[in-house]
Amino acid sequence: MTISMIFLLLGGLGMFLYGMKMMSDGLENVAGDKMRQTLEVLTTNRFAAVGVGAGVTAVIQSSSATTVMVVGFVNAGLMSLLQATGVIMGANIGTTITAQLIAFKLSDIAPFILFIGMFMTVFIKKRNLARIGEIVLGFGILFVGLDLMSRSMEPLRSHAGFQSLLTSFSNPLLGILIGAIFTAVIQSSSASVGVLQALAATGLIGLDGAIFVILGQNIGTCITAILASIGASTNSKRTAGIHLVFNILGTLIYLPILLLFPSIVTWIESLSIGDVSRQIANYHTLFNITITIVLFPFAKQMVKLITKIVKDKQGDDHVEKKLIYLDERIAQTPSIALTQTLKEIDRMGEIVFDNLKNSTEALFEYDEQKVDKVFEVEKTIDYLTNEITHYLIEFKGLQLSKSDLRVMGSLHHVVIDLERIGDLAENIANNANTRSDKKVPLSSEGLEELKTMSERATQALRLSLDALRKRDVNRLPEVASLEQQIDDMKIDYTNNHINRLQDKYCDPSAGVIFTNLVAIFERIADHANNIASSLVVK
Repeated sequence: MTISMIFLLLGGLGMFLYGMKMMSDGLENVAGDKMRQTLEVLTTNRFAAVGVGAGVTAVIQSSSATTVMVVGFVNAGLMSLLQATGVIMGANIGTTITAQLIAFKLSDIAPFILFIGMFMTVFIKKRNLARIGEIVLGFGILFVGLDLMSRSMEPLRSHAGFQSLLTSFSNPLLGILIGAIFTAVIQSSSASVGVLQALAATGLIGLDGAIFVILGQNIGTCITAILASIGASTNSKRTAGIHLVFNILGTLIYLPILLLFPSIVTWIESLSIGDVSRQIANYHTLFNITITIVLFPFAKQMVKLITKIVKDKQGDDHVEKKLIYLDERIAQTPSIALTQTLKEIDRMGEIVFDNLKNSTEALFEYDEQKVDKVFEVEKTIDYLTNEITHYLIEFKGLQLSKSDLRVMGSLHHVVIDLERIGDLAENIANNANTRSDKKVPLSSEGLEELKTMSERATQALRLSLDALRKRDVNRLPEVASLEQQIDDMKIDYTNNHINRLQDKYCDPSAGVIFTNLVAIFERIADHANNIASSLVVK
């Protein structure tokens, strides 16, 4: 293989991958928001989830993009693992459309398609048409790259060493491994199947040599979702795990069938005699459709399996973006509405308390991971605020006793105060980032004063939450006393800070952070006192 052949092959591969990415990105830009809304809304039914997954992937031409979206939805609490499983199965079917398109012999007119796409992208100012131009341009580049790859590999038909390498693809384990590794590297099963079709177009490989590579390609494409789940919630990792388990199970099912019944390959070849590229596309489609049909009834068991494999981290459950104690059925049982609401608010209170602790720890001993955790959990707090408020409004129409209704009314204010404390914890984390990024020096006295205030504010919130849980009005004076102490500290510590500035003992750059934090801790104590005071129902 000469240097010019290698350059031509790499150039063709580069154009092919870039064209596929441009086409996929263009399709997603045109239909992305609608596709996301469709995924979000139409996946409540498992059967619908498969159809939606297939449809969305067929439109945006990327099962990886669909799966990454699903990982995001699960991470946001908008989709359950079971719903995600259906979408992932459908995505595997939808991705086969790309191979079917590539099987069309469009290399001769590819330059013209490329020109049309370029013209639309460069000269048409209307945004939607320009985006469509990107799709057409990507489609043209894809086929030009495919043609370059095919031409670069034509001389290899007579090369004994290369023929020997391709013959090794017929080894099931080696074929699967090669397919998985190559697809994991380029992060697209559609693209890796396309490369296989380019080999087939030159007569270098037949379907019998490609069948095991395709099995591996379906496993290798899971790497994108796995990478997307890093740093996300446990359920997001499980979503990526389900994608991997689904494709591994599919390979384990198909492998013995192909070995025991080689006539399947002969049958697929007979559907499009002499067109190996189409045969590969048909086999890819057959594999994904049949595996989805076989494994779909076992979706619940797959979810249970991956839940056992990817275990919850300690403390993960209570920060998940979902309600645990409230659902629509509660409205049908008014007698437990107040009890369940109190449990959900108590859970929200613990989330807020933990987030406040993380923010103050990040402030005094800077920890980037804790700062990121604060920002992430704040999204859950906002979600809980909206959802609990929705139920509080709905429960007003139930046949509750007057005392229960009064308590429900007071809980509105508790939820608002908890949400405000959540916002203040986020403010503390922002100050922690500013202090770290700008290397702001705080005097030892100022640091001790802030630590004292943070400890008292955290203590006030802890007492108010305990009082709320136990409905213990006897704790109110203790919380009120702490709140007053913190009010006094704000005045004293602000004066101390001004004196340090005048004596040039304190760096002026620390002034904004110090005064911000003093005000934040004082406001946290105010909200904590409001939460405790809500026990006095009028």
